[in-house]
Amino acid sequence: MTREKQIIRITLWGSVVNLALTAMKFVAGVFGHSAAMIADSVHSLSDLLTDFVVLLFVKISNRPADNDHPYGHGKYETLATAIVAIALLVAGGVLAAESVKKIVHAIYVPDLVMPKRIALWAALISIAAKEIIYWLTIRVSRRVQSSALEANAWHHRTDALSSVATAIGIGGALLFGGKWAILDPIAALLVSIFILVAAAKLLHEAVQELMEKRLPEEVEQQIRAIVAEDNEMSGLHQLRTRRVGNTCSIEMHLRMPGDISLYEAHRHSMLLEQRLRDRFGADTLISIHLEPLKVNGTYQTA
Repeated sequence: MTREKQIIRITLWGSVVNLALTAMKFVAGVFGHSAAMIADSVHSLSDLLTDFVVLLFVKISNRPADNDHPYGHGKYETLATAIVAIALLVAGGVLAAESVKKIVHAIYVPDLVMPKRIALWAALISIAAKEIIYWLTIRVSRRVQSSALEANAWHHRTDALSSVATAIGIGGALLFGGKWAILDPIAALLVSIFILVAAAKLLHEAVQELMEKRLPEEVEQQIRAIVAEDNEMSGLHQLRTRRVGNTCSIEMHLRMPGDISLYEAHRHSMLLEQRLRDRFGADTLISIHLEPLKVNGTYQTA
């Protein structure tokens, strides 16, 4: 199965789960008199919307390179990650504001309506369902190296965590009763904090990638080690690395003996490219600039 089909299949499964949970949570929140559960249903709805964003942008990102996009369309996948994060920030901000209002209201209005058991059961079902879909999605994202799918997996995880907070809030209100009903809107506030923290992290990573941040130091060390396997190549400099969607881009300058033939120099560079692609993926973008050896700042012909 192709990379694109794997992403689409697991995302569609996630969409089915999100659709079912959104409807279940909203009904349980309304009939169970739970602000936290209604907030949780909005979170599941945002999951559903971002599923469609991932499906659309991953489809575009898998288009082959063309005249206008010689490096391919991989950045669309990073853009999808950023959109998912922004959607989470907006949802988390709205939920936080509403939760604070309800907490303030609860302080001055002692006779809050107690949540019902249906809301607690909905929260427990959501925890189980979202944890399952999280692990399925994160496994596929790591297998196909998709940042957008990984972001969506963490979106599933934040929904599971928010349901944990919701269950604690509703369960506490049911267990202790009376003034402890305030635990329900407090749980809703915790839900929004989970969302905001996860969103900020995802957005930061996406922006760094869009701004051409270099690959991690350990990855560049692996590149240097692979270059060092060829005894004819030395003087690695101007190493530049970045991510283009799910692929790596590697540029470097290398030195070889000045009297080596063009054929031999080309053969060495091609072998190096193959070793790099064996390590970092067949679609890795590689540019190697070869120079003669230098001694005291002067190029040597032999």
